[in-house]
Amino acid sequence: MTTASEGAELTQVGPGTPMGRLMRHYWLPALLSSELERDGPPTRFMLLGEKLLAFRDSAGRVGVMDHRCPHRCASLFLGRNEQGGLRCIYHGWKFDVAGNCLDMPNVPEDQDFKHKVKAKAYRAVERAGLVWVHMGEGEPQSLPAFEVLDLPPDEINVHIMQRRCNWLQALEGEIDTAHFGFLHAGHVDPNDVPETDPFYFTITNRAPQYHVADTPWGTQYAGYRAAGSGQTYWRFANFLFPCWSQAPNGEFESHMHARAWVPLDDGHTMFFFIYWKKAKSAQALPQPRYKDGSPIGGTGRGGIKMLPNTTDWLGRWRLAQDEGNDWGMDRDKQRRNEIYSGIDGVHLQDQAITESMGPITDFGHEHLAPSDQMITRTRRRLLMAARALRDKGEKPPGADDPGVYRKARSGYFINPDDRGSWQQVYATTLASAMHPTAQAAE
Repeated sequence: MTTASEGAELTQVGPGTPMGRLMRHYWLPALLSSELERDGPPTRFMLLGEKLLAFRDSAGRVGVMDHRCPHRCASLFLGRNEQGGLRCIYHGWKFDVAGNCLDMPNVPEDQDFKHKVKAKAYRAVERAGLVWVHMGEGEPQSLPAFEVLDLPPDEINVHIMQRRCNWLQALEGEIDTAHFGFLHAGHVDPNDVPETDPFYFTITNRAPQYHVADTPWGTQYAGYRAAGSGQTYWRFANFLFPCWSQAPNGEFESHMHARAWVPLDDGHTMFFFIYWKKAKSAQALPQPRYKDGSPIGGTGRGGIKMLPNTTDWLGRWRLAQDEGNDWGMDRDKQRRNEIYSGIDGVHLQDQAITESMGPITDFGHEHLAPSDQMITRTRRRLLMAARALRDKGEKPPGADDPGVYRKARSGYFINPDDRGSWQQVYATTLASAMHPTAQAAE
């Protein structure tokens, strides 16, 4: 059981909190590169509880900084992005992407002190169509070495959506594999699914067994089910520090992806999904299908409707379906068992469940089961890492060695039972599945 104090340690990410300090040791995706244009208006956004601005200067460089001008604290969101910097409209002070003050036009030249003034700015880099931000001190390591980031940019797709709940409960919805046979596929009759489809075994056995272990990148589980004589159906998935997951919803041999659950503040999360376009049966949200080709669980991502982006701090990439309209639930379809949940689409089903828990889950109401061991293991791993950083100054996993992420992959496959321990099965399957570009990067 997770106590109230442990829950606060895990969920709060503001400056000075244990988890907030841990998160600030990593590069985090923050925006799509396409959200910023040269000399265009700055973009408001939240990250780890801080109100920030992003802008692209005349040379195409990206700046990320505290929205307050260090002169009188007026918001630089109102500023003019021009000629290599962001100029505050209050008194004309101008700052470059590194926060350096370039101009103090309201101060006499002989009293100018711009070399002593700096806006609070964070490092930003662009990769895979995303702007990544590092909010910590000191020189950061390179980006996490996910296999998918080794691929050519034109082979990578990115989707981004906001979720109105704490980052941890959003992430835990991903690593809770036991829900798939109910929330997403509780209405599915095994007779409607081809026996040659590995998904068939998820439907015929909705209570799999699990292996769970700590890994260099975080934690890993292997859900397993008998798949006929002498064979096992495996579903491997990962939690990766500080807020990444890899879901088992694709064929292991080509399912290169990474999914971030980035805390905007304690009650809002941005979901970033980076995936290889050429993966087998690649879709925005890969989804099993019935014999007639229709998707199990509804229309997948196709049923999602987005609200227009606004300039509010939390006004980006919001779903139109939310608690106010019951996430589009159709009670008639639920009653007729056309869709078990009555909510159309796998992602929206997950969104509804995690948002329905409230902005931050009260862990005191939980009664965790053996099927939740990946969740308990991951919470403990996070707590121990945050406390080791706070008490001993120990860097959390992956912060100083981004290469550990390259050995993490998720997905499903069927394997003969004589291939050794579950860790051996994983290592052997990964070695044979790794993409040549990713191998060359090692």
